[in-house]
Amino acid sequence: MSWSSYLSYVVFAAVLVLVPGADFTVIVKNTLAGGAARGRWSAVGVGASNALQGVAAVAGLGAVVVRIQPLFQAIKWAGIAYLVYLAAQSLRSAWRGRYTPFGGDPADAGRRGLREGFLSNITNPKVLVFYLAVLPQFIGPRTPWAVLLALALTHALLSLGYLLLVVAGLHRVRRVLDRRPVRRALDALTGTVLLAFGARLATERA
Repeated sequence: MSWSSYLSYVVFAAVLVLVPGADFTVIVKNTLAGGAARGRWSAVGVGASNALQGVAAVAGLGAVVVRIQPLFQAIKWAGIAYLVYLAAQSLRSAWRGRYTPFGGDPADAGRRGLREGFLSNITNPKVLVFYLAVLPQFIGPRTPWAVLLALALTHALLSLGYLLLVVAGLHRVRRVLDRRPVRRALDALTGTVLLAFGARLATERA
């Protein structure tokens, strides 16, 4: 694989990473609810899931999951259920309007952030489809597995870096975001967006 092909892949992957999706919304939700630490751990969870699914695709497991429709559908509906669960949390928080100071409980930041980031991504079958559909466009039939792995991990690192920048940006404006009306509005918006992503995933054909 040439460096020009790799750079083309990096540009293509970066464009896809920049498109807001369910992962972005979950990062915003966790940063608002638990502060920068929880947001960063959520980003790590998303990155770890991306890396895991990339390795699975390289190993051939991703193709197996996509081809076995009952398994693929089970993952898809688990992801939908999880998005609805997270949406319900945000909407309930907006309805109640009771907030602790921005940052939440530091002891809970790592565990909860990592879990929500990882689960939101690992239950999204579109990630596996991305690896299986996009990688072949930049490689040949005899590409070494090490190159495939490097491409998959590149996407995971790009996603992690972008999400960490999102967390840093939200943290810089935390004084504005900590206002009760703003928190309620953002929680309501986040919950609505998560529901929309769940509905879109439910209506998409595999």
